[in-house]
Amino acid sequence: MSLIRYEVVDRTGVITLDRADKANAQTPPMLDELDDAWMRAAKDDAVRVIVLRAEGKHFSAGHDITASRDAALDREGGAAATPTAGGNGSGSLRGDPSFPDWNEGGLASIWEWESERYLGYTRKWRDVRKPSIAAVQGQCIAGGLMLCWPCDLIIASEDARFSDPVVRMGIGGVEYHGHTWEFGARKAKELLFTGQAIDAAEAHRLGMVNRVVTRDRLDAEVMELAAQIGQMDPFGLAQAKRAVNQTIDVMGFYTALQSVFDIHQTGHGNALSRVGYPIMVDLDAMKAAQDKR
Repeated sequence: MSLIRYEVVDRTGVITLDRADKANAQTPPMLDELDDAWMRAAKDDAVRVIVLRAEGKHFSAGHDITASRDAALDREGGAAATPTAGGNGSGSLRGDPSFPDWNEGGLASIWEWESERYLGYTRKWRDVRKPSIAAVQGQCIAGGLMLCWPCDLIIASEDARFSDPVVRMGIGGVEYHGHTWEFGARKAKELLFTGQAIDAAEAHRLGMVNRVVTRDRLDAEVMELAAQIGQMDPFGLAQAKRAVNQTIDVMGFYTALQSVFDIHQTGHGNALSRVGYPIMVDLDAMKAAQDKR
């Protein structure tokens, strides 16, 4: 692993996002490494609790779309073909870290790719039988929410900020729609409509965050909590987690995730039909910014 670190400390499997120079923005290889670490911890009988943390100032800036924008500029200049929703060979974004080559590995569409890597991974992490804790500091933006929301508990530092500004890109929210469940309907709408961040104190008041601690105490507090939980009977922990998750699923969480994921895909379809790219981007503004740099 080069983008993720994994170690076992006492009875805790510690997964660390290790792309601090890019604010832990997620590329497909990083997500694959992250999934490998989750599954490694899930299968290790010596691990009773899983901790997800991040190096650097920020937890995660979300999906890495930098190269996606560069690819869009290349296409405007005729260097690459405009993508199509059908994945018929003209939609390759080879080398782009946030959108795949849609024909590579037999995947024919954005829907299939995101269904596996985004919705698929996050649901799988959420349903791991062992308790999990996310340690969040700094910015947790859009796709960053998809890393901490599947965890059972969230401990945030005082400087943590949570946001999902992708409506600006013509998308109704990230692929894992925990917003309504985590914040309530009206606060979820405010978060999405404005793109503004919710700070750690507000997230705690709304029940999304379990505890807020000082930045210098974040790792220690999380590991102390993990050690406390790790003393409990593993089967009892698994059954307690299953009881809560299954109750939420009976209330409609599982079905809602899939249906809202499909709504998310209409955002890609709309953008493709309007600008020939999976998200709404201002190519002129990006070209001017690139020229200025």
